[in-house]
Amino acid sequence: MDFTDLFAGQQVMAILRGMSERATVELANRAWDLGIGLVEVPIQSPDAVPALRAAVAAGRRRGRVVGAGTVTTPARVAAAVEAGAAFTVAPGFDGEVLAASLAAGLPHLPGVATPGEIQQALRHGVTWLKAFPAAQLGVGWFAAMRGPFPEANLVATGGVSAHDAADYLTAGARAVAVGSALADEAQWEKLAGMAGG
Repeated sequence: MDFTDLFAGQQVMAILRGMSERATVELANRAWDLGIGLVEVPIQSPDAVPALRAAVAAGRRRGRVVGAGTVTTPARVAAAVEAGAAFTVAPGFDGEVLAASLAAGLPHLPGVATPGEIQQALRHGVTWLKAFPAAQLGVGWFAAMRGPFPEANLVATGGVSAHDAADYLTAGARAVAVGSALADEAQWEKLAGMAGG
């Protein structure tokens, strides 16, 4: 399975960062109930791994996969594998992390913020890329990148909310990843409406 399969029919990924195991599972189930099929649980510290493990277990019961975010070292790749993650995500591009993730059989979504980084990732055979931080890059950046890099599938991440998600998709992003905005109850239903495209 790769990101083309994972994002098939999906335009929204929920990022559940810094929550308890219980809260992570509750919000993952809410996302799945609303048709948001992709969930990422960042593991920026060892104490976040149990939440990932709990979400993976909940996903298995529902036939859903969960990915690990903020995977910035091979050690975190190993932690993601141990927890049962189906994919890894990073804020930047690191060839060693990419290699470790692929060696473990997990597709990797590295972060990019410049044309040079996109070009480097594409040279490594990676066509699905996390454009981060999207809010600082701006909607126009996505439209500008579409011309020289038509093969790049950009996932707008960082500061994206239900209020502007459609703008990123219209500008050329293949999907959006939403994190902190999910604290706002009003965001959920609106995101669910665009989850499937």
